[in-house]
Amino acid sequence: MTSDIQLLAVRGLPEVKPGDDLGALIVSASASIGLTFIDGDILIVAQKIVSKSEGRLLDLATVAPSQQAVSIGERQQRDPRLIEIILRESKSIIRRDAHVLITETHHGFICANAGVDRSNVDGVDCVALLPVDPDASARALQNRLRELLGVSLPVIVTDTFGRAWREGLTNAAIGVAGLEPLLDFRGLPDDHGRELSATVLAVADELAAASGLLMRKTERIPVVVVRGYDFARGDGSAGVLIRPKERDLFR
Repeated sequence: MTSDIQLLAVRGLPEVKPGDDLGALIVSASASIGLTFIDGDILIVAQKIVSKSEGRLLDLATVAPSQQAVSIGERQQRDPRLIEIILRESKSIIRRDAHVLITETHHGFICANAGVDRSNVDGVDCVALLPVDPDASARALQNRLRELLGVSLPVIVTDTFGRAWREGLTNAAIGVAGLEPLLDFRGLPDDHGRELSATVLAVADELAAASGLLMRKTERIPVVVVRGYDFARGDGSAGVLIRPKERDLFR
């Protein structure tokens, strides 16, 4: 590994549809721009195309809102059908104001509107939902790419989240395969010989955030390759990035 890290955009993917072979689409698009994958590359994939390939799309015309959804929709001046889907995708509502719902999804993610999103989805009343199991999605894509390329690439599935302490949005890892998401420095000495006691780096989130510099929602770049980062291989899961409720001071 070098000391330099590269971010390589995979351009030219077609509009992904339910049932598409996402691995084959990525390989084809990469070949068309002369990008050859090498051992040590990490593949970062936007959640939206994973959800589309897995058919996690829903037409609001098929949704009958509950009374709770109607009530929230009236207070927030939002489509009650959309609120209904958010409620279905949520384990609980953490916070709400006049415009947004912060919920805990069934995966355990704390995010706005349970990750239900209308952007970059065909159809006026169509929304995309998060994958049912993003870690399984990452593993399936890793396995498919291994079949097609003969190279085992770690895969990170990302989504755009807000943060409790900070303004703005950033990409975060919601699915991981093939690498350890956390890098634990506890017990090691710092540059002055003092033992580190709390330093655990969210490597998967840092890689996801870096990919967002290229993925920007209007750029049509849903796949980014990270090259040159010296990561720890392993059977990691994005679940380890979720802080347990008893240690979450914001709840």
